[in-house]
Amino acid sequence: MQDLSPQQTAQNGIDEAVVSSILSARIRPGTRLSENQLAALFDVSRTRVREAMMRLEARGIVNVSPRRGWFVVEPSAEEAMTVYDARRVIEAGLLRTMSRLTETGRTVLNTHLADEKAAIAAGDRQRLTCLMGDFHIRIAELAGNAILVDILRDLTARTILISMLYQSDFHAMQSHLGHCSIVAAMEEGDFQKAAALSVEHLDEVETGLDLTRRPDPLADLRHSLSLPPQTVAPSSKASRKAKP
Repeated sequence: MQDLSPQQTAQNGIDEAVVSSILSARIRPGTRLSENQLAALFDVSRTRVREAMMRLEARGIVNVSPRRGWFVVEPSAEEAMTVYDARRVIEAGLLRTMSRLTETGRTVLNTHLADEKAAIAAGDRQRLTCLMGDFHIRIAELAGNAILVDILRDLTARTILISMLYQSDFHAMQSHLGHCSIVAAMEEGDFQKAAALSVEHLDEVETGLDLTRRPDPLADLRHSLSLPPQTVAPSSKASRKAKP
């Protein structure tokens, strides 16, 4: 395999920096990504930045607005449901293909669960957001499927953006216990059960979303000025997905 050129490394760095910042909840939905600023930060041309943005657009992470520039996506209620549908299919299917959990895998997952528990105790919501999403990527990594790791990484980033827009309450302990149940089934060697639990877990997370909420374009300024959250009437176009 050929080594990456410095320009290729910089381009990949832009992609990775944006996705990693979303996964750690440092970039919010609707954030503008300036070509000029990114070019200066990564010491590349605007053309290289634009190429990186176009790749992220193809991955569903950013979109472009004519004469305004590039923005981190703000998923609609319909897109949110589609993302969760995709995750259910991929994560359950992935677990069903697994047959054993190695000692290394057991250590990785239990260490991760301990980190989640510590973050809950510390009330560190930003770290929790990162850990909650990273749990699912860890399982894909243990399965050894690099393609699914990349797919789940992008879907998880979009899920975090969805939670920022539509999650009214942060049920950290509920999500943590869901992860614990999945790991327990994997340790027992019952990957069919683990798959079913992963679907149940994603159902619970999606049910916790209020898909009738409309994003508040002034949310960041409102928070900076210590003003109360916006109260809006539910959108007639968005409704929470019905559960059987």
